[in-house]
Amino acid sequence: MGEATGTDRLGAVPSAEGGFTFRVWGPRARRVTVSYLDRGARRVPLEKEATGYFVGADPAARAGDRYWLSVDRHRLPDPTSRSQPDGVGGPSALVDLRAARERLAPRRFLQLANEVIYELHVGTFSTEGTFDAAAARLAPLADLGVTVVELLPVEEERGERGWGYGPVHQFAVRRAYGGPEGLVRFVAAAHELGLGILLDVVYNHWSGQAAFLERFGPYFHPRATTPWGPTPNVDGPMSGDVRRYFFDNARMWLDEYGVDGFRLDAVHEVFDRSSRPFWGEFSEHCRAVGDAAGRRPVLIAESGLNDVRVVRPVAEGGWGLDAQWSDDFHHALHAALTGERAGYYVDFGSLEALARAFERPFLLDGVYSRYHERRHGAPVLGVRPDQFVVFDQNHDQVGNRGDGARLTSLLPEELVRVALGLTLLAPYVPMLFMGEEYGETRPFYFFADPPRVYAGRLRAGRIRDLKAHGFPRPPPDPMLLSTFARSRLDPRRAASAEGEQFRALVAALLRLRREVPALHTGSSTHAQAWEEERLLAVRRASGASTVVLLANLGEVDRPSSRVGWAGDWAERLSTSEAGEPLCEHPRWSLEEGSESRIVPARTLVVLEGVPPGSR
Repeated sequence: MGEATGTDRLGAVPSAEGGFTFRVWGPRARRVTVSYLDRGARRVPLEKEATGYFVGADPAARAGDRYWLSVDRHRLPDPTSRSQPDGVGGPSALVDLRAARERLAPRRFLQLANEVIYELHVGTFSTEGTFDAAAARLAPLADLGVTVVELLPVEEERGERGWGYGPVHQFAVRRAYGGPEGLVRFVAAAHELGLGILLDVVYNHWSGQAAFLERFGPYFHPRATTPWGPTPNVDGPMSGDVRRYFFDNARMWLDEYGVDGFRLDAVHEVFDRSSRPFWGEFSEHCRAVGDAAGRRPVLIAESGLNDVRVVRPVAEGGWGLDAQWSDDFHHALHAALTGERAGYYVDFGSLEALARAFERPFLLDGVYSRYHERRHGAPVLGVRPDQFVVFDQNHDQVGNRGDGARLTSLLPEELVRVALGLTLLAPYVPMLFMGEEYGETRPFYFFADPPRVYAGRLRAGRIRDLKAHGFPRPPPDPMLLSTFARSRLDPRRAASAEGEQFRALVAALLRLRREVPALHTGSSTHAQAWEEERLLAVRRASGASTVVLLANLGEVDRPSSRVGWAGDWAERLSTSEAGEPLCEHPRWSLEEGSESRIVPARTLVVLEGVPPGSR
């Protein structure tokens, strides 16, 4: 664990000698003074260095002290504030986590090929919506076979509730969740259970309420923006110090909070024409932080580029990230199961596309896309399956529908089980969205709590975007408290008999994934589909271990001999059995002309190859 003291770190950092040191980047300021609200309204002027940083020390400062930075004649929050107890526009507060971090247990080395990720939004994961309440519910996930929890963003954003993608204070932990100490307790509880923690971070834009940053320096890109707000200046004048802001932010999460890595939001929205790509330098920085602490942070990108450059090593011209989400896998699975074709689903829908998604993570790999109205993506060459994360649902794909509908509201329960099986036994790194392990039926809406001046614009933008993606009905008002409350997980469903059946299936699927070599991430994969019969077959092999996933997505039972693959096969699991182990593994033949078993409608059957001569 790195030590969080020292004057080289941005912001207000506890000093080993007592008190706090301050380092503020402010090339546009003439004077910067720390102005306390407590203990006599003391003022501590900071000294400006030639590099544009203001530095100083206050031996009398104590954790919890609230302060402003007086920048010339303006009273502003600290750009790298660790805590905003009165909201994003209020004073900052000093934080000292050294005692709290002593609870952090040693962490294991995360290896994506062996991990199962669980995406979690703290505010809706429990009735209380806090880190402590979420921590109390982690043990069942570990028992289920989940190995990594990925938190949606927890930095301080506007209002009391939201998804976390409207960042204002990148360094401050959301007070509504429990603040900095609450996050440390959550990470400690996860590590004690053997769970890794990934933090979703938003480095591609700021909310409009972060405009105060521009009084300090050129944080925002002068020529580019994103659909959600200003994008960082990572390739213009003084961009090296803007980059440092994000590098220091990553170091803080890794060292001071003990997280194990990051999910990087929409990396393609960072405008960068530099000769040294921002994301490549970011990955090198994170590796250096990890090396100093004897561990390797995991870096997973959300990218709309469909370009393996994201995960190629920096030395080979890539960005050096560990993995990226495969939206194409989701789109192929969702469109095949639901029949939806609006928006980006227009490029998907056939069972053949779903079969190809098991063989390569990008279907749009340089081919023409009707949605993009151009060629999109690049060939998938020189990458491993464990460099891609797949899912049948996530916060974006559910919440950005408008109706917030999970698969349990869109499909018969039998097909929801099939979707789970295909995702968790795919050759990539699987991710569950919170609640789907027990078949959650409540929606997950988009919700936010912006200032009134932004509310009308946000509503209109949501309606416009949803119409473009085939959802003509206006969504629930994101600003209403009821929209947020209706998105909370349902504890009654989790404790129900139906919930337990889903949980048993997920546990059985993850157990198979762990125990059967052919289901490990590095195995070879071949898939084929029969559109008219609505039958999909996926064959995965590793050495002598071979498994077939046989999915009937239609309404009519189908004979297994249609597949035509030689061998003797034993049934290991059927989704129609809720994952319950069978007393005897029935034998199957998949060859034409042989005595054939029937694949029931809306069912996934998992078959394991039986060695010749074995009985």
